[in-house]
Amino acid sequence: MTIGIIGSGALGSNFARILAKKGISATISNSRGPTSLADLVEELGPSIKAGTVEEAASADMVLIAVRWVDAEKVLGSLPAWSGRIVIDGTNPVEFFDPATSPDANDVNNPLAAYGIKAVDLGGKHSSQIIQQFVPGARVVKAFNHNDVNVLKEPEKAGGKRVLFYSGDDAAAKAEVRSIMEVAGFFPIDLGALDVGGPLASLPFGPLSTHNFISI
Repeated sequence: MTIGIIGSGALGSNFARILAKKGISATISNSRGPTSLADLVEELGPSIKAGTVEEAASADMVLIAVRWVDAEKVLGSLPAWSGRIVIDGTNPVEFFDPATSPDANDVNNPLAAYGIKAVDLGGKHSSQIIQQFVPGARVVKAFNHNDVNVLKEPEKAGGKRVLFYSGDDAAAKAEVRSIMEVAGFFPIDLGALDVGGPLASLPFGPLSTHNFISI
């Protein structure tokens, strides 16, 4: 099972870190190209290499760890996925500078002070949109519902950190669950994508932002 990572921000780089700790090989990529990732792959060690987005996307399992506003542009140029696994780590939010943006004064946005606003998806949940960008993929929603910095500590306070996941393909979910377990997390299956996706999606999913530890 080869693993690719599209996006090298906080989520992509921390996902690479948890793989590297277990010696799991992966290819990480970003829009700026492999040379921009030299320092990161040097930090992570020999199991993680830098590649192009196309190279990362050719893996058997691919984490999508890009900003929501970039998802269609990044994924739309890639070939069909032919049954490979896509982990949808995205959330439908936009970021802005709360010190300078007029969005910071939006009284209808409870997250304005944090520099975040929800994207209106017209009644759909985020993985429904991502599925349209990755035709032929088996999509699993995961690694999106918590502060990305806690991913660096799968085991905490004598227990294992809970990670939620959901999807419509049992075999694809089993592969993602296996990665979570090997990394030291406690995975919980939320069921089908239409059920689990909205439950665990930021910013307003009822299970999002909850940092549970299984003792």
